[in-house]
Amino acid sequence: MKPSPSSWMGVRALPASPNWYSSRCSDVSSDGRLFGFAARHRICLGCGASPHREPREGELIGHTDRISGFAFCHCPGHGGLCASSSDDGSVRIWDSGTLSPVLEYSLHQNAISALHWSPLVKDLIVTGDEKGVIVCYWHNRNDSQQFFPEPRTVFCLTCSPHHENLVAIGYKDGMVVIIDISRKREVVHRLRGHEDEIHGLAWCPVPGEERLPAWQDELQEEGKVPNGEVTQDTATRKGCYLASGSKDQTIRIWSCTRGRSVMTLKLPPTKRRGGAVDPAVKERIWLTVHWPAGHPSDILSSAFGGELLLWNLTQPGKRKWTLLGSSEGQNHSRIVFNLSSVKHQDRELLFSISMDRDVKCWDLSTLDCSWTMPSLGGFVYSLAFSPVDTGCLAIGVGDSMIRVWNTLSINNIYDVKTFWQSIKSKVTALSWHPTKEGSLAFGTDDGKVGIFDTFAKNKPPQISSTYHKKTVYTLAWGPPTPPLISGEESDQLSVTLYSCAGEGIVFQHNPWKLNGEANDINKVIRDTNSIKHKLPARTEVSWKPDGKLLALGNEDGSIEIFQAPNLKLLCTIQQHHKLINAIRWHHEHGTQPELSYLIASGSINATIYVHNLKSVVENSSENPLTITEPFRTLAGHTAKITSLSWSPHHEGRLVSACYDGTAEVWDVMKEEPLCNYRGHQGRLLSVQWSPVEPDCVYTGADDFSVHKWHISKQEHTRPPQGKKSIELEKKRSIQPKVKAKKKKKPVGKSPGKQDANDAMNGDESMKEMLLEENGVSDHEGEKEAQEAELADKVSVTGNNQIILVHLPKPSVTQKAAPVKKDPPKEKPTPDASLKKRKPRSILPFSTLMDHRSKEELHQDCLRLAAYNEDMSSDLKDCIHLGLFTDRDSLHKMIDMEGKHHLENGHAELFQQLMLWKGDMKGVLQAAAERGQLTDQLVAMAPMVGYQAWVWTVEAFAKQLCFQEQYVKAASHLLSIHKVYEAIELLKVNNFYREAIVMAKARLRPEDPVLKELYTSWAALLEKDGHYSMAAKCYLGASSPYDAVKVLSKKGDVASLKTAAELALISGEEELSATLSLRCAQDLLLSRNWVGAQEVLHSVLFFFPSLLKGQRLVFCLNELLCSCLSERNPCERKSPVPPCYHSWELNREAPFLDMVTQVWQNVLGMDTTEKATCAQEQLGRIEHPPSTSNTHPKQVLFHISHDLALAALSCHLGMWDEAVKSILGAVTRSFDAGNFTLMQEICSIILPEGCDDLRDKLDSTNSQSMDACRSLEGFVAYRQLYNLWWNSPKCETQSDSRTDSVDVADRQSTPKGCQVLLSEEMAALQNTQRDIAEVQETLAEMIRQHQQQRNNVQENTNGDITHDTCSSLDSKEEAKQPVTLPELTKQLLKAKQKLAEFPDNLKVFPFPDVLECCLVLLHLGSQCPPELQEEALALLRKHGGAGVYKKAGRRFLT
Repeated sequence: MKPSPSSWMGVRALPASPNWYSSRCSDVSSDGRLFGFAARHRICLGCGASPHREPREGELIGHTDRISGFAFCHCPGHGGLCASSSDDGSVRIWDSGTLSPVLEYSLHQNAISALHWSPLVKDLIVTGDEKGVIVCYWHNRNDSQQFFPEPRTVFCLTCSPHHENLVAIGYKDGMVVIIDISRKREVVHRLRGHEDEIHGLAWCPVPGEERLPAWQDELQEEGKVPNGEVTQDTATRKGCYLASGSKDQTIRIWSCTRGRSVMTLKLPPTKRRGGAVDPAVKERIWLTVHWPAGHPSDILSSAFGGELLLWNLTQPGKRKWTLLGSSEGQNHSRIVFNLSSVKHQDRELLFSISMDRDVKCWDLSTLDCSWTMPSLGGFVYSLAFSPVDTGCLAIGVGDSMIRVWNTLSINNIYDVKTFWQSIKSKVTALSWHPTKEGSLAFGTDDGKVGIFDTFAKNKPPQISSTYHKKTVYTLAWGPPTPPLISGEESDQLSVTLYSCAGEGIVFQHNPWKLNGEANDINKVIRDTNSIKHKLPARTEVSWKPDGKLLALGNEDGSIEIFQAPNLKLLCTIQQHHKLINAIRWHHEHGTQPELSYLIASGSINATIYVHNLKSVVENSSENPLTITEPFRTLAGHTAKITSLSWSPHHEGRLVSACYDGTAEVWDVMKEEPLCNYRGHQGRLLSVQWSPVEPDCVYTGADDFSVHKWHISKQEHTRPPQGKKSIELEKKRSIQPKVKAKKKKKPVGKSPGKQDANDAMNGDESMKEMLLEENGVSDHEGEKEAQEAELADKVSVTGNNQIILVHLPKPSVTQKAAPVKKDPPKEKPTPDASLKKRKPRSILPFSTLMDHRSKEELHQDCLRLAAYNEDMSSDLKDCIHLGLFTDRDSLHKMIDMEGKHHLENGHAELFQQLMLWKGDMKGVLQAAAERGQLTDQLVAMAPMVGYQAWVWTVEAFAKQLCFQEQYVKAASHLLSIHKVYEAIELLKVNNFYREAIVMAKARLRPEDPVLKELYTSWAALLEKDGHYSMAAKCYLGASSPYDAVKVLSKKGDVASLKTAAELALISGEEELSATLSLRCAQDLLLSRNWVGAQEVLHSVLFFFPSLLKGQRLVFCLNELLCSCLSERNPCERKSPVPPCYHSWELNREAPFLDMVTQVWQNVLGMDTTEKATCAQEQLGRIEHPPSTSNTHPKQVLFHISHDLALAALSCHLGMWDEAVKSILGAVTRSFDAGNFTLMQEICSIILPEGCDDLRDKLDSTNSQSMDACRSLEGFVAYRQLYNLWWNSPKCETQSDSRTDSVDVADRQSTPKGCQVLLSEEMAALQNTQRDIAEVQETLAEMIRQHQQQRNNVQENTNGDITHDTCSSLDSKEEAKQPVTLPELTKQLLKAKQKLAEFPDNLKVFPFPDVLECCLVLLHLGSQCPPELQEEALALLRKHGGAGVYKKAGRRFLT
């Protein structure tokens, strides 16, 4: 399968386009010498890091279907090996040096979707298929192993560069799995986070996770437990980062040690660069990722519209990306599929392939494009060199684009411009204007003719208003002919454009007025030559370079020569007998003028004829001549001739392109072949001799490529003979297979002989070079369904081949724009000999009887004659003769035919017969009984009558219900005015939307059925969780209250806000206030105080009295949180940034005064009445007590409520209430177990203690004085712990807060703790502890008793029960158990003791006195002796409990 080395000598090519929608179908060798990519079913190899070499390395040919994966071996010493996988299920290993296969294996049962060669194990190749099977193959020992980690479609996979057993796999549904191929339980991690297809995976080139900064986990992933289990070997424990790119437009960095995402990068909405894009093309996304070896902290990725991004993972902030390509035109213009890089000398190069069919090389040190190599996505139908801009080659391709290649460019050997605007079909013909530079005419497969100005960038072409009905075959510029030769335009017209197409017509277009109607030149030919007969269909048009003669090739093989300007017929060449494909006149600038009259022609009969028309022109006669003998015959090709080109450098030298896959150079005068080129892998379609280099020829073929080759370097001189047909079939056998409906092939014609026999069985009605391109359509699918189908496949290509290509010299190619992609839409090649299947006969029995033997037919004639003479004769045995007798006999024949149709299951044919008979009612009844009514029968039912029609429609509706076609059944019921029945049918079957439409359209607005439909549908939607839709239904039913309730069920901020606004509009003020408050509290939890205030303000705007107090609470909460964050910035970090108001604050004033000022200045609480109203509102709200399980933010909000009441009380001078509210805030934080928060509240609200507050209280109010004492106790409690934690003996272990406590504080603080040593409170707390201990013992006894009862019921074995009881008894004995009466007595005694204490002591909480005593004793010398003695006395008296007894042992002994 390897091409001979000589076939590549001196060849420069535009290759076929890389395959699309594959995660890895291109790669570069480890030494940078070769870059390869898959193109259709081949692999193109080219010079990688040395793009200055022109000859390409070659192609790897052998697969029979589209290649889905390609990779080089990157192990040292094996850089010449590469592997490829194909949709044919095979994997091949190649030697890139010899372009030959090393081995092949097929272990997958399904299409292979991903492939990678292990970078650590030199003989390990890992592949994955569409069903999720992973195959590891060690080719040196011919061993394999299969894994099935997930039953999902594999999109991509990559082997770890640091651990030889780890493989990362990306799936279609967004999951990433890491497996260990050395273990039985292979899954190491299941990485979940992406929501759509995984397009690329890349391992960090640096092992370990300590070299890169510790990235913060995302908020939503905090607290997640890693999936899977971590391997225990050293390399895995060291870990490595893995990057993944997904269709969900995100890139994730995963930690392999923790099995979770550590960073998420969202694809930015970058602007398109590098050319315009067809607005009709829907935006696609393919997000591939690549981690270059020389940049461990950088990741490369694709983006929207073909941009490439370099992500700096260590850069702070949101914008971490940099766009590759500093100037316009460097970027790809369509999505990028594959990235690969290599270190070469002192720089790192990046290679990219894209949907725009460009291969680009980038220098990662400068982020600029070094060079661009274009490729082709379809058959090369036409080549044309500009006669003005020497060396400018136009290429017409089947991918709906025109390339203009400057073949003389020095800096860039692939200086190509692309034109795609307004083409939208295969480009089948090209022709340059003979004198106007840059004017290029084109024709397309759909009959369009237009002219491009190749110097006008992105300018759409001029399109002729006259379209051909079929494919445009040829374009030619020539002198004007009537009617353009006369008139106003004749002065400015030197040449006009002629187009010939598949319908056999040649049009003459005025290039100055393409919007005008083109002229059919057959009319001029008829008028000039007085022709009355039918003219042959034209297939080729060619003007002599001097513009004096016109040659027209015809479908019947004849060539007619006309003389300008009136197109007088001079002669007809009757040499070919098949369709003419090519006609070319010899050039005019030779040393032998007589050679300019040579005309070469080729048809589908493989022979080229050359005629000399000099004598015909010079000796013209009145009557046209007929030429039957050629001047020269060039024989040697074995298939149809598709294109011809005369050498502009020689005289009498011609090159031909042929379907036999070769191009031949001829010496016409000697009738000798000089050179044969066999470098293409398909049929040749076009050829052009270089106008600059005498030794160079350009050819285009159906292998999607253009070759430039040298005549002198070819080893063959003649076209291949004999075996070429077999070789051509071999080439075709490796092309993508046509998947189409099977049709019977004509007998006696083998596929192998198809091209060789084209002269005998060719289709003369069209040019056969425009057959479907191997069953693969060039066009990009415009329908959304086709695009979705392509995206769902693991990998789809526009081309179906693998290509290893030669890369061009460094240069930036200016490109115009991309075109639509090529979905592989395979069609069978049309065959004229295939017959259409005949429709089934409606009278099969009668027809069969008329095809009997001759004798039996003669007997029928005799019986008919006898019956006509004597009507009484019997024809019972000849029912088929009813066709020729009376009506009764005909009815019998129809009945018999109908019975036959019913027995064979052809009810529709039976119905047609009964309709012909006139028994329509019987047809309807029979069809209804069998459930075979159709729309056609229902439409015919009115023929029988109105009642029959109504009955038929009802029966059809029942039949449709059995078939679950309820909507159609309802429509039919509606047609007979059964509106309520139709609506009920739709409602019962849950077609509420359709039922409501029908009801609103046909019923009165006040009809209760409509409201019932809305409410029923709303209930169903609410049950399914579709709250927004249910709310709309309730609104439709005029039930706004229900709409509000259902909308608020979801509970998110947006739903609550909408529900509140809806309630406000509906007049439900209280409900709106409640929902607004819920919404504001949710915003508060996300630290969005601005949004919370806006929600509350929206209600206050309409109803100022509602939620006024809540706004004050939210305002105080914001100020309190801000103050807490400023005091401890490190401890209160949150992943969600806070959203504060920009209020002017008086930081010097006390906190409550500052809050009051903000209320007055911002919230308008500037009167006593407003403050009193707000206090009454807040006073009516009671929050539940806080516990250790209460959320910290909820605790802070409740504290804000207490402090807001305190601030209002202070503002109104109600100090007794203020002290209670402050105490409530302090004790709430204490009950929640948040001692730090309690300290901060005390410090913020009472920075100087409680002395000022006590002075303002009414001393006669014992309750307020008791509250103040409790508050003083908590303030002292906070100071006591501050002193203990910052004592000198602990300084070495304490934090920075030690410096804030000076000596004076240390001396004064213990004296302030005197309030904590309360004898009364100690006795009260001791009694409360006794009660709690007795209650706990009692509860334990009840629990053990219940457990014993359960054991007795569950166990029938008495020994087991006895053992259980004895074990419980032993535990009770160790604890010195107490009987139930004793416990009851103790509980009663303790409660009596508790009742003796004054009520004012029990109302307000107080710090634990014994705990404070222990802290004071631990302070040692810092505590005054009198306080120590008092604390010791309290501890001796009340410290009998186990905890305190143990803690105070060192002080009491």
